[in-house]
Amino acid sequence: MFPPFYTDFGKNITVGRDVFINSGCHFQDQGGITIGDGSLIGHNVVLATINHDLSPLKNRENHYAPIVIEDHVWIGSNATILPGVTIGRWSVVAVGAVVSKDVEAFTIVGGVPAKEIRKVNQEENYQMCL
Repeated sequence: MFPPFYTDFGKNITVGRDVFINSGCHFQDQGGITIGDGSLIGHNVVLATINHDLSPLKNRENHYAPIVIEDHVWIGSNATILPGVTIGRWSVVAVGAVVSKDVEAFTIVGGVPAKEIRKVNQEENYQMCL
């Protein structure tokens, strides 16, 4: 992990083995964050587990939902992952993407909001792991 690193609590973050977290990341972890083995997280990535209610009657009440980053995920610089999102193993999140929905394993996503760009060659990845 390269500093600076920012978190609002810190106790709700679980980090696997061989994880790389670059500088300037902001982890809003009150809803819980899990980062799987071998994951790479670029500069200035935001993991936000809190959202606010839209109803005026609920006065912007907080809602919490965990973020799960499975094994060997690569998240590019300046990406934002929103509450409740799971990113499947060996997936890639492009630079500057805003991920608001789950990402299937072996998938590359990008854009605002993030959409599937293409699949990662699974056979290639399994060969590298042997």
